[in-house]
Amino acid sequence: MWGLVPLFWPFLEPASAGEILAHRMVWSLGVVLIALLVMRRWSWALPLLRQPRKLGLITVAAAVITVNWGVYIWAVNSGHVVEASLGYFINPLVTIAIGVLLLKERLRPAQWAAVGTGFAAVLVLTIGYGQPPWISLCLAFSFATYGLVKKKLNLGGLESLAAETAVQFLPALGYLVWLSAQGDATFGGEGAGHAALLAATGVVTALPLVCFGAAAIRVPLSTLGLLQYLAPVLQFLLGVLYFHEEMPPERWAGFALVWAALSLLTWDALRTARRSRTVLRNAAIAAASATAACATAEAVVPEEAVPEAAVSEVTAGAAEAGGAAEQDQASRRQ
Repeated sequence: MWGLVPLFWPFLEPASAGEILAHRMVWSLGVVLIALLVMRRWSWALPLLRQPRKLGLITVAAAVITVNWGVYIWAVNSGHVVEASLGYFINPLVTIAIGVLLLKERLRPAQWAAVGTGFAAVLVLTIGYGQPPWISLCLAFSFATYGLVKKKLNLGGLESLAAETAVQFLPALGYLVWLSAQGDATFGGEGAGHAALLAATGVVTALPLVCFGAAAIRVPLSTLGLLQYLAPVLQFLLGVLYFHEEMPPERWAGFALVWAALSLLTWDALRTARRSRTVLRNAAIAAASATAACATAEAVVPEEAVPEAAVSEVTAGAAEAGGAAEQDQASRRQ
């Protein structure tokens, strides 16, 4: 659904990007509130109102995603679908860079190589365009910042969207009222079909997010990460094959570098996940063996006959295996 969204925004013309964005904010809140009502998920609301820090983070998240949504809608309706797709291709690389700079995370060599390749891609595209790919960079940095804030917020996807659109609602509604007063609003002036399409922006925003939230608890994280590449791939194909945007050699070169960086990043993530599973399995087997050996010793030899040193050795082995498992789990979380 996210990959096919570029087909939807042109249907909303002659509405401007600003009007489409405001309708998206207003109608998204309505759709999310209905979903929360049906699912009876209200317990988070009152505690949230008592936490000023979280309210501040929600306001920041709402501001950042407003920039992201607005730039994306404008880019699609202005014939920059390919450049918009590039923004979501390089978003994982920007997210990693933010993790290093702000969260002091440590990268593996393959991750450093991927970030360096992504930086080279931006340089190639800058030379080709004659200027930095501002649309791509704005989308990538705004969405990466949004992800960082959401990590700090630690709120469910649907609940977070409800809180963010609640912050957006009054400014968006005020802007729509102002547009109507100026005679520049298209809602209601272009027929019932156009008004229905503008109202559908709430469904277009909320439905993919709800599906993503449902998938996140059912699909392995590595698979989920790979599936997220489908959206920019579909957007790129639509830009080239459907919207017939130009792809000069320097643009192909820049995209090739980005895809190489993402391939390296994906390979490293899969290799690390496989290695971590192996370590965890071996640690679990070692811990089970140590426990079984201890139980056998107790059954065969009276407790007072077992040398204390032997018991200590078995216990230390089990503790070491469990410690290795905990250390590896910590590494995977990082």
